[in-house]
Amino acid sequence: MAESDSADRRPAYAVVADGLRDRILAGDLKPGTRLPVDADLRAEFGVGQSTVREAIRTLASENLVRTVRGATGGTFVAEPSFGHITAHVEAGVTLLASAEAVTVDQLMEVRQLTEVPAAGAAAFRRTDEQLAELRATMYEPTTEVSEEMHLAHQEFHRIVLHAAGNPLLDLVTVPVFKVLSSRFSRDMAPRGVWPGVDADHIGIYDAIAARDSITAMNLMRRHLDQLGDIYKQMDLLRRPS
Repeated sequence: MAESDSADRRPAYAVVADGLRDRILAGDLKPGTRLPVDADLRAEFGVGQSTVREAIRTLASENLVRTVRGATGGTFVAEPSFGHITAHVEAGVTLLASAEAVTVDQLMEVRQLTEVPAAGAAAFRRTDEQLAELRATMYEPTTEVSEEMHLAHQEFHRIVLHAAGNPLLDLVTVPVFKVLSSRFSRDMAPRGVWPGVDADHIGIYDAIAARDSITAMNLMRRHLDQLGDIYKQMDLLRRPS
């Protein structure tokens, strides 16, 4: 009874949004399909026009629908976009990380689960263009770490994911990259870290270039283990004593 009472207390627009969202996610309303007009939605859910509009705004904020103006316009189910989906995943992961609900170990475990097999797949599937892109991220180790070099190190990992040929790997992993980057400044890294990072990248690059899947996976696993240790050291430094 209490559960039913709780459901009844939800705002009417949330009930409408939930009903439409369920249909979209179930595939009953496919991308490009026009939603029923306001009058039909008001009749179906027994609500007023302002409630329907608020429900549509909610779905639009989630990038599930888009509204087109004009005589042939209306509200349509949005075409899926990895950019929009990644942004939502990133926001959720960032909130969890900000609330200390996820640890460095958990973030790095996600990277191990995705980037190690991605390195193996990249060795099989990479193109010559992707190999050239990987090579372009290489820097000679120096004592001065620039923002450009730091971004190039991140880009190396993104290109490996792209070369694996599965966009879902990007969807899961890139938000974790961004959370780690925002949580830890490159200036917090222990001295002498970057030459080791460069050497790891060169080894992984060589294995991918040689289409040596097993070596690429082993080197990526070892590299991420070392990165995890570095991030844990940085995490201790950022915590109040």
